[in-house]
Amino acid sequence: MITITSDFGLRDPYVAELKGVILTINKGANIIDVTHNVEKFNIRMGAFMMASAAPYFPEGTIHLAVVDPGVGTERRGILVQTQQGYFVGPDNGILLIAAQNQEITHAYELTNPKFMLPKVSSTFHGRDTFAPAAAYLDMGVKPFEFGPDIIDLVAPDFTFVKQRNGSLIGEVLHADSFGNIITNINQKEIVQAKFIRVKLEKISLNLALVKTYSSAKSQEAIALIGSHGFLEIALNLANAAEKFNVKAGDLVEVTADWI
Repeated sequence: MITITSDFGLRDPYVAELKGVILTINKGANIIDVTHNVEKFNIRMGAFMMASAAPYFPEGTIHLAVVDPGVGTERRGILVQTQQGYFVGPDNGILLIAAQNQEITHAYELTNPKFMLPKVSSTFHGRDTFAPAAAYLDMGVKPFEFGPDIIDLVAPDFTFVKQRNGSLIGEVLHADSFGNIITNINQKEIVQAKFIRVKLEKISLNLALVKTYSSAKSQEAIALIGSHGFLEIALNLANAAEKFNVKAGDLVEVTADWI
């Protein structure tokens, strides 16, 4: 099974070209669209989409991501192997959160021309390099055959959380269509906290850490661990991102009260 996540949208032929390449190489491929509506060039949003969807696919699934503003530069194409599956795409951080959640075992640079299209465009590696790699991998080609081992994967700030003076310093990964503010701080980092202090760009909040949105009164601010395992700041029946003027990439500082 091969999943595809991209910022291509559906107006242009780009998604069809990816699928055409995969099916030409591997006619039996089972291709699943995660989304093609990632905001253009938004690596952070693509990483969140992949990290959210990947855990619900069978073992051995190949996850292909093409949000690639650095296409044609010296940024690498990579294949990341985990305990549960594989991730193929640019080495710009889009694969990293999802792959880390599945425990990375190896990573390889895509350099073997045998597993690329004969002519590789400088502007469409998704079609010419990543899609063939996913197709051949799905057919049983061993990961090490695609290129050399690498250990220095690119890790943008949104892929990790810092600690400073007893607080966690993270970022807003995504504001969903409900206005929930989804951070990159995961449940393991604030386990058993009952209350947290959250400092956003323009406001500080003291919030109860609850289990459901309806634990709060209408339009009351709360914090909770969302369905994808990340800390969220939300308003019950209202839009927290709009009220607090928060956008993806904003810094978030969280201090837990262990009561």
